[in-house]
Amino acid sequence: MSTVGYLGPKGTFTNVAVDAIFDSVDTKGYRTIPECLDAVNNGEVALAVVPMENAIEGTVHLTVDYLIHQVEVPIIAEVVIPIEQHLLVRPDFTGDLKDIEIIHSHTQAIAQCHQFIHKEMNNAEIEYTSSTGEAASIVQQKKGAHAAIGNILSAQEYGLKVLNTSIHDYENNHTRFAVLQKNQKPIQMKELTANTYKTTIMVTLPSDYSGALHQVLSAFAWRKMNLSKIESRPMKTGLGNYFFIIDVNQPYDAVLFPAVQAELAALGCQIKVLGTYPCFHVDAPSLSTEKTAD
Repeated sequence: MSTVGYLGPKGTFTNVAVDAIFDSVDTKGYRTIPECLDAVNNGEVALAVVPMENAIEGTVHLTVDYLIHQVEVPIIAEVVIPIEQHLLVRPDFTGDLKDIEIIHSHTQAIAQCHQFIHKEMNNAEIEYTSSTGEAASIVQQKKGAHAAIGNILSAQEYGLKVLNTSIHDYENNHTRFAVLQKNQKPIQMKELTANTYKTTIMVTLPSDYSGALHQVLSAFAWRKMNLSKIESRPMKTGLGNYFFIIDVNQPYDAVLFPAVQAELAALGCQIKVLGTYPCFHVDAPSLSTEKTAD
């Protein structure tokens, strides 16, 4: 049976993503994204699931940079789930929002709820954790005015109650999770229908000159290849040195992509395909469908 590694512990949104797309697999939670990616790169687990991008806070740069600079693991699938952030406390907490002294959660979760925290709990201290699941685990063990920001699964997993629901600042809160596999063997996934297909590539320009990026994009444009995302990231070799991550809304084929790669190579660019994969949209557990701890 395949083992799927994910950003843990239990109760994280990544855990929700794993449960949404896999049946009958062993799972293993890792405390950090690098630990999870190292595990699949070293063969400790067959697959890994990590967050890639949030609709409110943007790209998870740690994931992207680690995929580029540290490991050689292709993306084989993407799953998008809605993100509902709730304020979680111990069942014996009897206070209100103004009584919360410390809020625990991941940096992305805190950022997604920035306005709520600013308006409703401005005096509370913030302690960052490696994941929302870890935040819930910490609050479970602490008495007093501690709260975690997390999902319904973490509330159930750690016996917490929901003090306030849906505290994220924007309604359209979704996160993209990447499924990664080093050895291309068949994987057992639930019977889901792909919404679309993507190919993600990295492009490094030969030098910084006027019109360089325009030339790169033109190689896709005149072939009518739709780009859903382009983002620059530092090469970590000095100021002003960047590579570009480009998402193309179609699977890798035997004609268009090789032609693009040849054209970009002629311009002196370096190209690396990070994966060609189906994209799935699934529902996440919600208050209306899941029983919370009380």
